[in-house]
Amino acid sequence: MKQSKKMIKRYRFFLLTLVVAAIIYFIDQTLGQKVVDTVSFSFKEMLMVIPPIFVLLGLLDVWVPRETMMKYMGEKSGIKGIIIAFTLGSAAAGPLYGAFPIAAVFMKKGVKFTNILIFIGAWSTTKIPLILFEISALGPKFALTRWLIDLPGIIIIAYALARFLKKEDINQLYERAMHLDD
Repeated sequence: MKQSKKMIKRYRFFLLTLVVAAIIYFIDQTLGQKVVDTVSFSFKEMLMVIPPIFVLLGLLDVWVPRETMMKYMGEKSGIKGIIIAFTLGSAAAGPLYGAFPIAAVFMKKGVKFTNILIFIGAWSTTKIPLILFEISALGPKFALTRWLIDLPGIIIIAYALARFLKKEDINQLYERAMHLDD
């Protein structure tokens, strides 16, 4: 009984979404079918993206010691950590939701909070394929200008967020990441 309550609590948003989708389907079948089609498409996309990410996460978790991650991306990593976070985020492939499991592993490995935010920011805005598309579609001047604005913008936002969040809240995020496997 306790286990089922825990499962319901953990997946309450998903279950609520299913109920809402069912209600929409019964009220308007055309709209309901669009909901089903969108969910099916998203689910297929996730099945293509998530497994490779989790394989890479497993390898990162096993092959890269915590001390190494702390040395290169931890509290005392300085500019080196920022550059690595940008590089990893920019070289990433896949939708933004793929960045969050990686961020959780980074937290387990002791990566500095601002470097995690920079990684997520780079993943969302400075991906190499996106820049290449912008160069071909909008021209190199636009792509370079946007990229030069994004670089300091991501760093400023990461440090501002880290400064405005309470230390207890950041610690709680790290604690949650440590217990994700539970």
